[in-house]
Amino acid sequence: MSSFNFSKDNLPKQLVINNEHVDSKGKKKLSVSNPKNGELIADDVPLANEQDVDDAVAAAEKAFPAWKATPPNKRRDCLNKFADLIEKYGKELGELTRITLGAPWGSFGAFEISLCAETLRYNAGWCDKFAGEAYPQEDGFMKIVRHEPLGVTVGIIPWNAPIGNVGLKAGPALATGNCFILKPSEKTPFAGLALLPLIKEAGFPPGVFQVLTGDGSTGALLASHMRVRKVSFTGSIPTGKKIQEMAAKSNLKRVTLELGGKSPAVVFDDCNLDNAVTWCVNAITGHSGQVCFAASRVYVQEGIYDKFVEKYKEMFAERTKAVGDPDEEGTILGPLADQAQFDRVSGFINRAQDEKAGNLAIGGSRIGEKGYFIEPTIFTDVKADSEIHTQEIFGPVSVVRTFKTEEEVMKMSNDTEFGLMAGVFTQDINKAMRIASDFDSGMVGINCISLMMTQAPFGGSKQSGVGRESGIYALRAFTDPKTIMINMTY
Repeated sequence: MSSFNFSKDNLPKQLVINNEHVDSKGKKKLSVSNPKNGELIADDVPLANEQDVDDAVAAAEKAFPAWKATPPNKRRDCLNKFADLIEKYGKELGELTRITLGAPWGSFGAFEISLCAETLRYNAGWCDKFAGEAYPQEDGFMKIVRHEPLGVTVGIIPWNAPIGNVGLKAGPALATGNCFILKPSEKTPFAGLALLPLIKEAGFPPGVFQVLTGDGSTGALLASHMRVRKVSFTGSIPTGKKIQEMAAKSNLKRVTLELGGKSPAVVFDDCNLDNAVTWCVNAITGHSGQVCFAASRVYVQEGIYDKFVEKYKEMFAERTKAVGDPDEEGTILGPLADQAQFDRVSGFINRAQDEKAGNLAIGGSRIGEKGYFIEPTIFTDVKADSEIHTQEIFGPVSVVRTFKTEEEVMKMSNDTEFGLMAGVFTQDINKAMRIASDFDSGMVGINCISLMMTQAPFGGSKQSGVGRESGIYALRAFTDPKTIMINMTY
């Protein structure tokens, strides 16, 4: 029977090291507030320091040989049990996230719990199926390739999906025999710290799965640690660059980076208009636009531009009515995550108006006087070199431009350092496949956009990332191939 008893009235405030809740060795603490009203939730969240990191790494190193040697079916059973427990306590974990993130349960929390559980189960299924390779012995040598776990691995996860990312990072790490240290965002620490009773009940031995809360200083300690062999990071491009630099300067640890996006949606005259509008609206207003692969650039062919914009604005107006208290059952869109995020998004909107970077078609204002609520916003006829067109905003702000030809829109779409997601809307399959091939992007949707699949690689090109998550690609990212050569000639 699980001893899970955490809630907004009983918050976890200790690190998870070696299957125990322990106090941080450092005196520094973090503060977190509720984004729906700005009220303080806690000012004593532990910030893991160098000694805490060393303790967690030492526990993981001690646990690694036995966990690596654990039969695959045993690792599978632990992951499946953990997935079951994530679902069982999903609403409680969702509440622990919602009080500092502001994401409603119905439109996001339930999805995130499902993403975590299903990703864990997917990776569990690979435990006894992640085969190596063998090559013929006609040249006198039998060649065998094994996938070897790396050792101590780390997942540094973002605030916008703190439980979903547990499945994406811990799942493949643990399935392939690594030990794993989770570092939640300082903005959403509680669900991660609450995992200890579930970790223990699932059957993970001490040191195999640990949780260290902290800020960027904790992440830097992990990225620089000489005994950590892999870091998987999701977050901003500047932080991703720092992590890659620290990894290189320390011990050349493996790095997977899932970074930002400024995803284009290309809408042709021959599309199904209702389908295109619906996907484009959902893709930028979902989770209040705080999604890395949000369709934040929309390019509409001139023949349907006016009709598209009219419908687009209508749906934005409807979504604005659905903004509200994230604790209320019917709320679809909650607030932005915190004051810093609100200031960032508002700053983009205000500067765009001051600099006349485009026409404000709808939205752009704060909702209410408390909390960090903002209207879903559309700018049309934006300037190509404006910051709202070129920079990731990470809020419910979309820019719309028109185009004439396929060649023109592909140049517009690819003229960026981002390359995470793209989408094309057309009923001409030949054109769709041609466009999909021409996008300089890690993922492409045809008549859809801003989605991910458990079985398929997730990640971007250019500065949107290094490596891939999900599918067999995630398993490969948490292992190194070892080649064994057998002399058959003597």
